[in-house]
Amino acid sequence: MSFDPDSGKTTVLETRPEMDLDVPWQVVVFNDPVNLMGFVTLVLRRIFGYSEEEATKLMLEVHHLGQSVVWTGEREKAEHYVQQLQSYQLLAAMRKSS
Repeated sequence: MSFDPDSGKTTVLETRPEMDLDVPWQVVVFNDPVNLMGFVTLVLRRIFGYSEEEATKLMLEVHHLGQSVVWTGEREKAEHYVQQLQSYQLLAAMRKSS
């Protein structure tokens, strides 16, 4: 809300939830019947620079739980990471962090 002393008017600014820039976004990888576990680990290491141990942990979450949040941060980077993951034929999406 802002007040203009010259006109005496108050302006209410509304933001749409999807425009909220402070909300972190999550990159999620989903399990699929096609990609081998070693390949998923390799892709996570290549894209995010994770260690073998961290990439394997995330891959096992995908394998056993059906999905894993592999990265959280700003929306533009999340979009970029999802595109990279999909270019390797992984099932990936982004969502707002809760």
